[in-house]
Amino acid sequence: MIAAVKGLPQEILENIDYCEWSLRTLEGVERFKELKAKSLPAVAIDGRLTYECIIPPAEDLIAAIENSRLGRTI
Repeated sequence: MIAAVKGLPQEILENIDYCEWSLRTLEGVERFKELKAKSLPAVAIDGRLTYECIIPPAEDLIAAIENSRLGRTI
C-alpha cells in the first residue's frame, strides 16, 4: 500500500504526511487496533480508516485525500 502512496504525483506528496506501520511492531499492532482495521492492506486518512482490503487506484486515493482536506466525508 505504501507504494501506492509513494507513487502519487509530487504535488500531492508535498502536501501530505504519511507513515507506514508494521504489524511486526507493537506500535503497528496498536495503530491497527485503533483504526479497527480487520485486514490488510489498509489506509487511514486523517485518522479514519478509508480503504481496507484493497489498493485503490491513484485517482481514488487522490480524491479521498483532497476531500479530506476540504472537510468532506468520504
